[in-house]
Amino acid sequence: MSRQPNDGPGLPLYLTEVSRAMADYGLYLAARPLMPRLPTGDGHPVLVLPGLMADDMSTATLRRTLRRLGYRVHGWRLGRNIGPTQECVEGMSRRIEDLSDRYGRPVSLIGQSLGGIFARDLARKTPDAVRQVITLGSPFGLQRDSQTRAHKVFERYSHLHVEKRTLPLESEATPLAVPSTSIYSHQDGIVAWKACLDRLSPHAENVAVYASHLGMGHNPAVLYAVADRLAQREGTWRPFRPPLALRPAFPRPDVPEVPLRPAAAA
Repeated sequence: MSRQPNDGPGLPLYLTEVSRAMADYGLYLAARPLMPRLPTGDGHPVLVLPGLMADDMSTATLRRTLRRLGYRVHGWRLGRNIGPTQECVEGMSRRIEDLSDRYGRPVSLIGQSLGGIFARDLARKTPDAVRQVITLGSPFGLQRDSQTRAHKVFERYSHLHVEKRTLPLESEATPLAVPSTSIYSHQDGIVAWKACLDRLSPHAENVAVYASHLGMGHNPAVLYAVADRLAQREGTWRPFRPPLALRPAFPRPDVPEVPLRPAAAA
């Protein structure tokens, strides 16, 4: 069967994903002396959700970086992410409710891959508790299973899932009520980058980077974009504009060829 233009990444990107993620970490180590110069904000709470088959260890570098910038950063504390199990769905709801109550202010959500899809779901269910959503290589715009090379792994645990999802994702039929930033890469070896594009709106944007899928949590350009988004004062969200010196690290973002969300019925 021939591949369709919008199918998932080709075999070369997929097979080099781990080595390129290691290269991303090498870039992080080289850029680490500059991390204190990242934009800082007001120290509000941040919850970071891992991707499929990952746990809080996979987001440790991102959380450590943001903690050094003064934010109250938290992992999800639900072990390995194997999809929307009952423990996962109920645990995330309790987690964001607890953090929102503890700090008395909305929580920024950062989700990598599947964690980003969960973050967007949480923002729909509890918009008053969410300040903004930032996704890293999250294919919330999936139209078919062939757009991700993680589909078989996800299906392996589907008998444990309490939330069944059909493609295209019905939840994406309506926009988020909070600001959202989708960070994606044409070099993603796991999911189709086109599936990570959000429809543009006054409070939604897409930010392109040069990064592997697995390396997004420690790629320096991603870390800068995340820090910049978090540093905005609450209620003053503006689209991402990298400084002149960093513009080569951020390709011009793509615009979805067709709307992700169907028009509302008249």
